[in-house]
Amino acid sequence: MTEPVRDVDQGRRKLLTLLAGAGAGAAVFGRALAALAEGAPKVTAEMVKQAEWVSGVSFSDAERALMLDDLNESASEIGALRSLPIDNAVPPAFTFSPLVAPPQEAPPAPPTAARRERPAVRPVSDEELAFTGVKELGRMLRAGKVSSTELTKLSLARLAKYDPVLSCAVTVTSELALAQAKRADEELAAGRDRGPLHGIPWGAKDLVAVPGYRTTWGSVTFREQTRPETATVYRKLEEAGAVLVAKTAVGELAWGDVWFGGTTKNPWKVDQGSSGSSAGSASATAAGLVAFAIGTETWGSIVSPCTRCGVTGLRPTFGRVSRHGVMALAWTMDKVGPIARSAEDCALVFSAIEGKDPLDPCSVDGPFAWPPRRSLKELTIGFVPELFEEERGKDAKTEEEKAREAEWRQIDRRSLDVLRQLGARLVPLKLPTRTPVAPLSLILTAEAATAFDALVLDGRVKTMVRQTADAWPNVFRHGRLIPAVDYVRAQRARTLLMREMEERLAGVDLFVAPTFGGSSLLLTNLTGHPAVVVPNGFRLSDGTPTSLTFTGRLQGESDLLAVADLFQRATDFHTRRPRLPEGPAAKG
Repeated sequence: MTEPVRDVDQGRRKLLTLLAGAGAGAAVFGRALAALAEGAPKVTAEMVKQAEWVSGVSFSDAERALMLDDLNESASEIGALRSLPIDNAVPPAFTFSPLVAPPQEAPPAPPTAARRERPAVRPVSDEELAFTGVKELGRMLRAGKVSSTELTKLSLARLAKYDPVLSCAVTVTSELALAQAKRADEELAAGRDRGPLHGIPWGAKDLVAVPGYRTTWGSVTFREQTRPETATVYRKLEEAGAVLVAKTAVGELAWGDVWFGGTTKNPWKVDQGSSGSSAGSASATAAGLVAFAIGTETWGSIVSPCTRCGVTGLRPTFGRVSRHGVMALAWTMDKVGPIARSAEDCALVFSAIEGKDPLDPCSVDGPFAWPPRRSLKELTIGFVPELFEEERGKDAKTEEEKAREAEWRQIDRRSLDVLRQLGARLVPLKLPTRTPVAPLSLILTAEAATAFDALVLDGRVKTMVRQTADAWPNVFRHGRLIPAVDYVRAQRARTLLMREMEERLAGVDLFVAPTFGGSSLLLTNLTGHPAVVVPNGFRLSDGTPTSLTFTGRLQGESDLLAVADLFQRATDFHTRRPRLPEGPAAKG
């Protein structure tokens, strides 16, 4: 491969498409899979046709042909799941919880002096102001060096200037933003301080329901949709005094960077997509159009665009942030988290949005303290040695591709050196091996196909922008034919995976790994562990960012963000900013 980016917008041809059913058609198909496992002829379009009746839909010849590669690739992974020994006492991971223990209180603050802050000073240019972090903007607001209305007008002006190039906003919420900014200025002037986000402009991934505005999910099918509910994450940020300036672009139905308005671009290389599916949130943050944004992740949709765009993203522990009012893709995997230009900014946003919500039955309370209450010397950080030596582009054929691989490995190893120089206690760590990870991707396939089953049944799936093997229409169609028995079996295997993960992490507080090394991205999304992705370098070939990922213990966001913050205080990758071309005109 030419890019080490694996998320919900890449690698789909490896997702399982387990087809089966009951009756004559299913019997034919079941025999075909058994024969395939023994090296007999491959699954054919006729076999698929014979099994279709159990799904309640009919496919065209072209659609059947599109499915065949995926069906044949899935055969060995079906065998891996069915041969896995699972005792009768192993439950399925329903009403999903990542096996967290009762939350512990955060440790008491150490008796040390607070960090000494320099006086708030407004930058000399609006360009520098646009890239100022959340914490510093808050200090300027409270010192009267800038107003929320000024910051908001700056964000709106930059959206008008750069969105025609980046295609990162679905809806600019100008009227709402100016009203919220006016209120923030009045409240701050009256001495009412709602916290560190008060008066700060932000963007909401367009999966988040906001009253009075479209929530399009990036889809042709839903481009005029307004939702009746108010997303809890929006409500909490509104209560914190943050100012919503835009609904940011999302790859259609949370896959990739392609939506009905085009392809969202990487500010560092505008002929390249920003990756996804939190495409607009990462792009707008990297370009200084918003101070922070909200993203969602199921399988890399915060991690991947943050990597591509060179910003910092937090994927919280499953359940730490309510998903009420946010489009459901996979109920046991979806997570909501902040995207910002630093780990500290992510921490400030997370503190405002985390916590149990009665409207989301999977949401939980947990400990969180910021500023952090533990020093680096108190923490043990695991690292996976083989992932820092792994050739992620094993299919690379050219000398240029091999050189890029060597460059990435060198950047990753230099990041370990930074941690050692900071005094970090690094210990080798092995990731789970007893339970296969790749076959469990069928959980996402089945849940996503269920979430959007109506599109297949009524034919609207044909109107979606991308109609390839690596796109939702194909996945929704073949996902509908996954047997319930195999889905439940995969959830039970997931329980084993979570148990083994807890065993492996028993001696560490968090671990560090190359962002797309091995199966760690899918693994940790399945087990529900939190992760912070931070920029850790730039490629010499094209100047685009690279990233490193810190993964924490369940509900370990405090320690996780603390280490990421220390890494960023020792480096400057997160402070660099792209040179942006201007668009021809503002969008209407």
